[in-house]
Amino acid sequence: MDTRLTAEQDEIRRTLRELLRRRCGHEELRSAVDSPAGHDPLLWSALAGRLGLVGLALPERYGGVGCSMTELALGCEETGRALAPSPLLATSVLTAPLILALGTRDQRADLLPRLAAGHLTAALAVPGPALATALALTGPNTGYRAGGGRAGGVQARRTADGWTLYGQADQVLDGHSARLLLVAAHTGGFARSRTCLFLVAEDAVGLTRTRQTALDATRPQGRVQLRHTPAELLGEDDTDVRPALAALGDPVATVLAAEAVGAADRALERTVEYVGQREQFGRPIGSFQAVKHRLADVYVGVQAARSAAYYAAWATTRGDGVGALALAQALEALRAAAAEGIQLHGGIGFTWEHDAHLYFKRAAGDALLFGPAHRLRDRAAEAAGLFARDEVAV
Repeated sequence: MDTRLTAEQDEIRRTLRELLRRRCGHEELRSAVDSPAGHDPLLWSALAGRLGLVGLALPERYGGVGCSMTELALGCEETGRALAPSPLLATSVLTAPLILALGTRDQRADLLPRLAAGHLTAALAVPGPALATALALTGPNTGYRAGGGRAGGVQARRTADGWTLYGQADQVLDGHSARLLLVAAHTGGFARSRTCLFLVAEDAVGLTRTRQTALDATRPQGRVQLRHTPAELLGEDDTDVRPALAALGDPVATVLAAEAVGAADRALERTVEYVGQREQFGRPIGSFQAVKHRLADVYVGVQAARSAAYYAAWATTRGDGVGALALAQALEALRAAAAEGIQLHGGIGFTWEHDAHLYFKRAAGDALLFGPAHRLRDRAAEAAGLFARDEVAV
């Protein structure tokens, strides 16, 4: 593995950092999260159209750039630094790969170019206890079920004109604003029936969407309710899509790890800047040995998490499946960096007006949605067979 960035990769990171510095500062961030959509449409247009970030990992024949997961992870590291609220995770990381892998030729040709250009945003609506379950991040998803109608899941019914969906999904990332929904639903009338994915347009009959209050306001979530809503089956037949969801888990975890590393790095930078300015007993508190030791520990954690995230991005092409381990390490690094930042900022770090608490909420929110770290590691150990015991005849 060559850890040096290419000139193209370095340019992606530099350009994104400069754009986000100008377009996603304190005031812009607060304004975006308080808007109905939860993100800035102008910033989204710049990320998608001017920089091509949305289609970075999509093939060129569908309007993408044709880069690897490494480039997308580097881009998301920069959006994580700024805590930039955008539909990037929901559209490019969760939804577009499933359409690419499972969609028919016509579906890919129709949807992927619009997704790559940023003209169409999308969200993955996965009913059930947690998105991490469907993505096989915290356990095998062989037992995952898309629910059953009023119980909080979604049921699909075949009609003479196609398919209709009935049910509900909560905590859908950007589900309240996405123009296209990719909904996981049962295709049979019993609890253990097949799970499939369906395309639902934003103006579909019987579709109701509501923005929910989330711990991390920079990751807006919505409740999706469907009442006999017309839908289009993704793909040519109703084959079970759980293997495709499980395969998506490692790339998703890799991107999330890169985001968390970017956020942790920026939280540490801000704290170092502050302790160099704040004085106690006539000297900057950053000169105290105890403060230096605490920040040194955070620095080591961030650098270790960065190495893990970069390796996971490189390993996605090899199928090593280490994204969950990288995510666990990155979430712990971000939580530590954010917690130390709040402590060392003193009283101001606890106020709503300061951004320090936003980094802590990002760490806690991602752990709730995709973790926590100990379950990510437990699943990785189980998948690797670390705790398998050979039966010995006595």
